[in-house]
Amino acid sequence: MGLSAADLDENGLKIGISPEHFRSVAMPLLFDHLNAQCEGTVAVNREARIVWMSDKYASKIGLADGRSALGREIEAVLPSSRLREVVDSGQPSLLDLMPFGDEHFVVTRIPLRADDGQVVGALGFVLFDRARHLKPLMEKFGRLQARLAETERALLQARRARYTIANFIGTSAVATEIKRQARRAAQLDATVLLHGETGTGKELLAQGIHNLSARADGPFVAVNMAAVPDNLVEAELFGTAPGAFTGADRKARLGKFELANGGTLFLDEIGDLSLPLQVKLLRVLQEQQVEPLGSNQVRPLDVRVIAATHVDLEARVAEGGFRADLFYRLNVLSLRVPALRERREDVRALVEALLDDIAARSGQRPLELADDALALLAEQAWPGNVRQLRNLLERAQLSAERGPLDGAALAALLGTAEPALAVPAAVASPRAVAPVASSEATPDTLPGERVVPLADSLARAERTALLAALRACGGNRRLAASRLGISRAGLYAKLQQHGIAR
Repeated sequence: MGLSAADLDENGLKIGISPEHFRSVAMPLLFDHLNAQCEGTVAVNREARIVWMSDKYASKIGLADGRSALGREIEAVLPSSRLREVVDSGQPSLLDLMPFGDEHFVVTRIPLRADDGQVVGALGFVLFDRARHLKPLMEKFGRLQARLAETERALLQARRARYTIANFIGTSAVATEIKRQARRAAQLDATVLLHGETGTGKELLAQGIHNLSARADGPFVAVNMAAVPDNLVEAELFGTAPGAFTGADRKARLGKFELANGGTLFLDEIGDLSLPLQVKLLRVLQEQQVEPLGSNQVRPLDVRVIAATHVDLEARVAEGGFRADLFYRLNVLSLRVPALRERREDVRALVEALLDDIAARSGQRPLELADDALALLAEQAWPGNVRQLRNLLERAQLSAERGPLDGAALAALLGTAEPALAVPAAVASPRAVAPVASSEATPDTLPGERVVPLADSLARAERTALLAALRACGGNRRLAASRLGISRAGLYAKLQQHGIAR
């Protein structure tokens, strides 16, 4: 049956047209329509160099005309263009938002193929005039962008170091010397090892070194190695690839090294790191690159490491519990943070600073201490150092009623014997206000007996139990936690609370 005039239109499209003929007729029509309706069109060749650009597109991006862009790589003219990806993959990108300056273009990208199917280039269209139909989507995108920017600012602020070297309170000779050494370390970019008893202020000095260094504008990320379970340390430090292990996130998770990129990573209690992970840490420190758990991709790093420990790492090396090569890599700059008992003349200044901070955080008036109370504090051994001192002052702030806290009241909180000039027991003990009339006097009503608060008795009993467990287990905290029936993290918290060093 022959074709009638109705089977043929003015463009040559007829019923039963061959695919080749259809393409030769339809493609110019499609291109002309898109080019006319869109806000701009650009074409690139196999090397992603511009072979054609509409004058409308050129005007939109600030060029005199389309000819001025010819021969240039697409990214040199449109930095956020993904036409090269379309050329390389042969896959279209039908709808995307491409940033350009302060604007976002709604674009579509399609590959160009030769008769043999080979990709020879790509076309990009700016569908900007269609953006009004995408107004709800664009508004939502704008809100998400604003929330993302705000979250990034908050995270950056959270990862900033709060303290400076000046926050290390003290004017004694040893305090002055450690601050001098810290300032010198800040001027260098080498690895630092801080060693000293628990509660001496090692993290404070680490933050101070960071804030005085050339990395001050970068993040400060701290990790307490003793508080991270052994099976999670690698993921915590180096990150994970999507689905790296059972229960892992579907998305990649950045490790602390990558979070600290461009800044400082503080590794507290480095002596608790297991031997297998010591090998991986050494490699990261030497190569300045990290390979996330479950990934085969290596990512470059620019991180300064400050490590801290309260154990004798050299002794651990001799015992085989710590790698010698890692110790030498960490011990480039070594700073020993003095114990509080080595700088007793700083106690008064520390007490004043701590009481002001405690009051500011609690919303109460600063507690005042009598001279005999200050003298009593200066006489203590402070096994938990400044952290233990702060804990005591917080308890004193809560227990004080009015007026300066004297030595007798402070001695009760310390759990020590009262000073020689203490008030009589009958006045000091609320349970001994009068003799008992009955002949059956009970132990807690004997005249002159001092009653210790229950909380203090329990605290002393808990401290004794902790020390006994550590002695029985040869200082092995993991075993001690198991024997005590508590978690390892719980043991660390209690050791810190009671100011117990290894």
